[in-house]
Amino acid sequence: MSKSLNLYAGTAVGIALLLTASVNFADRNIAGFPENPPTMAALPAPEPASSGLLVGVAEAATADADGKFGLGRAALPEEVAAWNVDVSPDGTGLPEGSGDVWTGESVFEENCASCHGSFAEGVGNWPKLAGGDGTLDHDDPLKTVGSYWPYLSTVWDYVHRSMPFGAAQTLTPDEVYAITAYILYSNDLVDDDFELSNENFAEFEMPNADGFIVDDRAETEYTQWRSEPCMENCKESVEITMRATVLDVTPDEGGAEGSEEAAAPAEETATEVAAVAEEAAPAAEEAPAEEMAAAAPIDEALAAEGEKVFRKCKACHQVGDGAKNRTGPVLNGVVGRPVAAVEDFKYSRSMAEHGGTWDNETLHAYLADPRGYVKGTKMAFAGLKKPEDIDAVVEYLRSFQ
Repeated sequence: MSKSLNLYAGTAVGIALLLTASVNFADRNIAGFPENPPTMAALPAPEPASSGLLVGVAEAATADADGKFGLGRAALPEEVAAWNVDVSPDGTGLPEGSGDVWTGESVFEENCASCHGSFAEGVGNWPKLAGGDGTLDHDDPLKTVGSYWPYLSTVWDYVHRSMPFGAAQTLTPDEVYAITAYILYSNDLVDDDFELSNENFAEFEMPNADGFIVDDRAETEYTQWRSEPCMENCKESVEITMRATVLDVTPDEGGAEGSEEAAAPAEETATEVAAVAEEAAPAAEEAPAEEMAAAAPIDEALAAEGEKVFRKCKACHQVGDGAKNRTGPVLNGVVGRPVAAVEDFKYSRSMAEHGGTWDNETLHAYLADPRGYVKGTKMAFAGLKKPEDIDAVVEYLRSFQ
């Protein structure tokens, strides 16, 4: 017992001596704080900047009563200009420049298509910039530049400020004008000869310009649901209102059990497709491609218009002498031939099983809404919205039978 007490006592004495030595050392070697420490002299008052913006601490710090801080200065004009890149709906803030649709197509393909698709249709989960017309009142609306955005200035400003991804503000004003024009063209809002510039920018009105209202929920709705929350037995019954497949999160293929359940519908679908093909075969035999092509003489003026519209298709399809399969099949002789009949081209399963013939009715339905008419088609193009454009393209294709 005595040994333990001696050990504790020795430790306590050692700690006390160490603390005493530390205090003495600090007291002798640390200088005291002077009564009147030197301060930085106030800087001369800078000339006021036109924008009134300041860098660092506000200019008011320099003009403090004691004049001791001397921090900050007015921003230089070039510093303000580097940040002042916003554009207003009336065109305020736009730099001089211009760009046409076809220049925009090439610039878009080089800088934007990897994420947004060649036709602004979106790739994977990257945003769709085109399409969605008339869907804002649907349960699952498609909000794109053409269907939803109220101001063209938002498009120009965002592309100029933040795009392309990973290389923001590397595009010239002319390139941004051209890209914006191409996005409008992809939404069928302008013709292919359209040129956008700072001079005509404010004249363009987006389709959904009047589709937004003032947020008055604080006055009209908050009182309806901002009350004591219900914590139990809040609903008489719980019902399923939406399936996960709508959200595109359900895998296409399930486990072993799911595959067995899916086998029967797949067989039924294959049977239905075969039946459709059998029904379509006699019709195709009765009206071979040669007869359909020769049904009426080519309208040269309409075909010339179709050649212009076909520019939208040239990224994936070729037609004419020396035409080859690309992302899409060659279209020589397409009018009147069976669906999915080009050799050495790998069609999607849905297209290969579709059956039928590319007659006038089928071409019109498909070109108006490719993915709606043939579910699962690989064709990324959103479709031609104007019936007269479809008439022209079909007439143009008829000239290559």
